[in-house]
Amino acid sequence: MRWNRIVCLLTAAMLFVHGCGNPSAGGQSGAQQSSGTASGQTGDAAGTADGSGGTSAGSDAAGTARDENFVPYQAPPFAGASYNEASAEGNGAAFIDLSGTSAGYVAAYATSDVRLKFQVLKGDDEKYDYDLNSGEPSVFPIQMGDGSYTFRVLESVEEGKYAVLYTTDAEVALQDEFQPFLHPSDYVNYQEDSACVKKAAELAAGAEDVPGVVAAVYDYICSNVTYDKEKAATVKSGYLPDPDETLATGKGICFDYAALAAAMLRSQGIPVKMIFGYVSPDDLYHAWNMFYTEETGWVTVDYQVSGDSWNRLDLTFAANGKDSEFIGDGGNYADLFCY
Repeated sequence: MRWNRIVCLLTAAMLFVHGCGNPSAGGQSGAQQSSGTASGQTGDAAGTADGSGGTSAGSDAAGTARDENFVPYQAPPFAGASYNEASAEGNGAAFIDLSGTSAGYVAAYATSDVRLKFQVLKGDDEKYDYDLNSGEPSVFPIQMGDGSYTFRVLESVEEGKYAVLYTTDAEVALQDEFQPFLHPSDYVNYQEDSACVKKAAELAAGAEDVPGVVAAVYDYICSNVTYDKEKAATVKSGYLPDPDETLATGKGICFDYAALAAAMLRSQGIPVKMIFGYVSPDDLYHAWNMFYTEETGWVTVDYQVSGDSWNRLDLTFAANGKDSEFIGDGGNYADLFCY
């Protein structure tokens, strides 16, 4: 298969662990885990973009002649996500918009002079907590599947303690299981006119199918983004990445890598999870991605991506690689949180 032609190094670095991807305030209690088989990464480069966002006719980025019957990948309509004030319900201080639940997201808006949190609960043992900025609408994924949910806006009453400012319940029935991983959110923040979305569309124009788009985006990030050790050493709790900034500066921490990859691929209609967890042997707290494709994946240095399943994609290690023990067969990844 064509995936074997270009390998974006799987040899992985000892990640500069200082602040390597600290989710803003997210945490899940319970058993929510990302499903699927572990996978590796290679990059089959997409065609070189021309000035109009297309590709150079007749050849790909490696200079290989392209089949004259080549048909570029066609992305589905852009899937956005936003706070809809007209649909929101609340009490004057806090509002929750449930109009996007079938598409896998919930939105909220609140104002307060003290710290705010947003809580997503399913049943008795599955929960995510997020920071909520006063006066700014926010969008969060509903990543725990169909079922009965409680959504809460919380307000700080003293250090470490919060009171419920507004709460509402909802029965969530997703359009399909991929919806939470096809839309933007506060954690994977992009719009239809974002630079990273335009770059993803440019790369997708040189691919003929979903695996080709994934490979092109992966190869681009591996080649153009480097690990920011200074940022890793100084990043604060509550940090949220800006994929366009990562694209423009060409550097970031693992959270930035994962958010950029998710934004670019989701914008092209490809389901992508952003995962936080630990990677052995040194229990590094880390962020990475998993993408989904029905096509058979590619064979990599250490293990094979399988079709019809979630596949692991670790851009931070691949782009800065030194020691493949951190990639391995995926068994050393312990998933904690999924966005």
